[in-house]
Amino acid sequence: MGELAVHTTPIPGLLVFDLPVYGDDRGWFKENWQREKMLALGLPDLEPVQNNMSFNAERGATRGLHAEPWDKLIGLAHGRIMGAWVDLREGPSFGTTFTLDMGIDKAVYVPRGVANGYQALEDDTVYSYLVNDHWSPEARSQYTYLNLADETVNVPWPIPLAEATISAADAAHPRLADVVPMKPRPTLIVGANGQLGLALRAVYPDADAVDVAELDLTDAAAVAAFPWGRYGTIINAAAYTAVDAAETAEGRVACWAINVTAVGRLVEAARAHRATLVHVSSDYVFDGTAEVHGEDEPLSPLGVYGQTKAAGDALVGLLPRHYLIRTSWVIGEGRNFVRTMADLAARGVAPSVVADQYGRLTFTSDLAAAIRHLLDTGAPFGTYNVTCDGPVLSWHQIAQRVFELSGRSASDVAATTTEAYGAGKVLAPRPRHSALRLDRIKAVGFTPPTTDEALVAYLAAERAASRG
Repeated sequence: MGELAVHTTPIPGLLVFDLPVYGDDRGWFKENWQREKMLALGLPDLEPVQNNMSFNAERGATRGLHAEPWDKLIGLAHGRIMGAWVDLREGPSFGTTFTLDMGIDKAVYVPRGVANGYQALEDDTVYSYLVNDHWSPEARSQYTYLNLADETVNVPWPIPLAEATISAADAAHPRLADVVPMKPRPTLIVGANGQLGLALRAVYPDADAVDVAELDLTDAAAVAAFPWGRYGTIINAAAYTAVDAAETAEGRVACWAINVTAVGRLVEAARAHRATLVHVSSDYVFDGTAEVHGEDEPLSPLGVYGQTKAAGDALVGLLPRHYLIRTSWVIGEGRNFVRTMADLAARGVAPSVVADQYGRLTFTSDLAAAIRHLLDTGAPFGTYNVTCDGPVLSWHQIAQRVFELSGRSASDVAATTTEAYGAGKVLAPRPRHSALRLDRIKAVGFTPPTTDEALVAYLAAERAASRG
């Protein structure tokens, strides 16, 4: 009978499972797929949507080699095969081969892009497989094939191919030298022309990028018609960030539409197509009572913007494959606090800046680099805080440092309070303390720069750009 166990193979991600088979005078029983137990042993969550079966009437029936644009878990209902797998994915393992004499007591997990083939070694062999996407003519066009007789991989078929039963289509597949490797599903950047979107495009030059003109996330029909299935990763850089305008009647509606309803649509698209969703959130999901906020702190937003970001966080958290990135005080392309202070310094202005709100800056280039790090390293899914490191500062202290780096005296920046700054204005409530704990992002190998390091580099680049 044996025990359920898993074995790795020379092909990355290709797993072989030993299946317990329980028999008596009536026959046998096995759990061909048992999600909970197999996931515990390292099987990716297959989420199958289709079960296919192939009946092979006579010994020698040979099929393959087909690399398909989905993952699958194969097993046998009757008989025995020799299975053969060849990695046709782009990368260093391209062409790696693995074979297995397989009966009803085995199952094999085959990742997307690994070519699968087999030869029936007994009459009446029944081959069964679960897949996590629906077959369609469009999907068929994404297959990659390899000839069963390719001399490079040299599969040791027990029954010579000249004596085997092979379809004309399989016999015509190309040799390995002519195979175009299957690329990973590409990355999609949504909200590509915003501050973060521009930074993401710099670190993902090969990604597809769409902005509201190409994909309006508030339009249900446009979202439904979009070809989400092409993408393995969706990075959502689209957001309503006008925190003060969100407190108006019109702004409230727009803020909820973009930060909540649209996010819900992205979650469902990612779920339906097994994509990883990266979503960027904010320190505004907290009320600022705690001086430093960890990823697991209960949400406690103060204003409309914060409430919508918190609602979006809750939706994203329902998706197994997600990275939720919380950040604060973002500085990117276009108008921002650092540029404003540097401009005031250059023009000889002496501003008053709020001194009773505390946090850390986040530069979009660093935020984009952190997102790429999480994806490239396969860090555990979940929530990560990403800001600059170093001391927690007030807006006033940051403004003083910008003035110093711009050749002005820090004393030229006066301090004011939140209440005094907001007098006579319609402002959203802001968290008094916005600093985010960074232990989790550091634990997966990403070390953010300090605020001062980032400020020095940013202003030096600004000066170089103005001279050039």
